[in-house]
Amino acid sequence: MKFAHMADCHVGSWRDPKLSWVSTEAFCRAIDFSIEKNVDFVLIAGDLFNNSVPGIDKIKIVAKKFRELRDKGIPVYVIAGSHDFSPTGKTMLDVLESADLMTNVTKGEVAGEKLKLKFTIDKKTGAKITGILGRRNMLERSYYESLDRESLEKEDGFKIFMFHMGINEFKPKNLQEVDCSSINILPKGFDYYAGGHVHTVMNQDVKGYGKIVYPGPLFPNSFHELEELNHGGFFIYEDGKTEFIPMKIFDTIHISIDCSGKIPDKIQQEAVDKINEAEIQHKIVTLRLSGKISHGKVSDIDLRGIVNLLYEKKAYFVMRNTSKLEAEGFEEIKIQHSSVEEIEEGLVKEHLGQVKIENVDINAEKKLIAGMMDMLSAEKNEGERVMDFEKRIREGVDRLIGE
Repeated sequence: MKFAHMADCHVGSWRDPKLSWVSTEAFCRAIDFSIEKNVDFVLIAGDLFNNSVPGIDKIKIVAKKFRELRDKGIPVYVIAGSHDFSPTGKTMLDVLESADLMTNVTKGEVAGEKLKLKFTIDKKTGAKITGILGRRNMLERSYYESLDRESLEKEDGFKIFMFHMGINEFKPKNLQEVDCSSINILPKGFDYYAGGHVHTVMNQDVKGYGKIVYPGPLFPNSFHELEELNHGGFFIYEDGKTEFIPMKIFDTIHISIDCSGKIPDKIQQEAVDKINEAEIQHKIVTLRLSGKISHGKVSDIDLRGIVNLLYEKKAYFVMRNTSKLEAEGFEEIKIQHSSVEEIEEGLVKEHLGQVKIENVDINAEKKLIAGMMDMLSAEKNEGERVMDFEKRIREGVDRLIGE
């Protein structure tokens, strides 16, 4: 048995024109490689697209690559991630599935108070695949809490469980503030756990469970991820062994300067020296300045001049980060989170309980806020009238408040 495991493709991410095509290119190359290696099937563990209503151009490209897989007899099994998921419950995954280009394996029924998942059986290999979608702010946790584990765990055969959330036991240092769940939330006894959502690469055999794997993103989605990962990739599983396949669209180079106790002119010269010593051409460059300068203001450092020099050296794209740079006499501003979702979650946690809501405890308040944010982030569907869109949002909010 051989299959590809991808996650966090985020097709359509990066708004800057110079990078907006890269996540799509990484996706196309990953599919081409999977076809070349003649995998039996492809798993995508959430966040195929960067949002629930992607652009038509992105949909056409993904549909074309899925059709190429189908023509080669390679099925695609998918779960929705926090970016794919829509408060309406409808996503572009539904359209692709209705066109017979992929299968959403999150299928089941509620029997009594239990969620009973159904297995999707791969016709060629007999692999049994199921999973639970991912939602913003861990709203999918309730699905796991009501899960009928017994029926899943007693099923025989080669089993794959797909999920889109972080696991506390495997949480990297940079994600310590991110809300995750214990490994105990997963059903036991599966051969392969295809994870997504956490943009880190991990591959571990866990006693009582099986092989738990996170492939990370197909292409990094933030400054920090570019620094940490350099590039994205995915895994290919074959007969009990996993191999990480890097997707290197660009080489990256990282320039970091500790500005502590230095004057702006010295910092400027140090940056110039490092740039002149490095091979910059056609690479993505991250420029990080940190520390407390000894004299002057942060604005005295000619960052624009440094960036212009990098482009003169033919850098493809330059990103700069000065979040930990400060001058004497100014209070440090700490940025603890690296993504919009993590910032939102941190702010919600910080302000929980400040407004008293009758008959609503802290946990219920958190769930209500997360649901409201999720609902109010909904986008107008193509062809939907404004009045119908507004009505849909109002009704959704009414349902949340009434729960």
